[in-house]
Amino acid sequence: MSLVGRTLAHYEITGILGSGGMGEVYRATDTRVGRDVALKVLPASMAGDPDRLRRFRQEARSVAALNHPHIVTLHSVEREGDVEFLTMEVVDGDTLDRAIPEKGAASRESARNCRGTARDRRWPADRERIERAEFSKSGPAA
Repeated sequence: MSLVGRTLAHYEITGILGSGGMGEVYRATDTRVGRDVALKVLPASMAGDPDRLRRFRQEARSVAALNHPHIVTLHSVEREGDVEFLTMEVVDGDTLDRAIPEKGAASRESARNCRGTARDRRWPADRERIERAEFSKSGPAA
């Protein structure tokens, strides 16, 4: 069921940006501060599943721990009634399925973008390995 045209908490939902395994992502306006945001909504069919809810919240913690120009900024984790959702910055632009031709033949520009994306997707894992190594050398912070 689409939420377009509805209000969730203080967010007026104006369109759908995409959907995937963990829910749908909508464009909305935060009426308190007057900015556009992306809302990632965990479907009601999954919200009752403790494992899915745990994974959704873990995703939020993972994104919130990162600060990188190619990773969205998480604004908040919220619940309105039985709807669990994340609010994030909106990133305008083409999706990968539009950037890469249907047959998969990549242009030089899309190949450069894919290399950059692959490098950026490694960054959180590299950062976590470095932090774990530093922690194990120095022990826990006092």
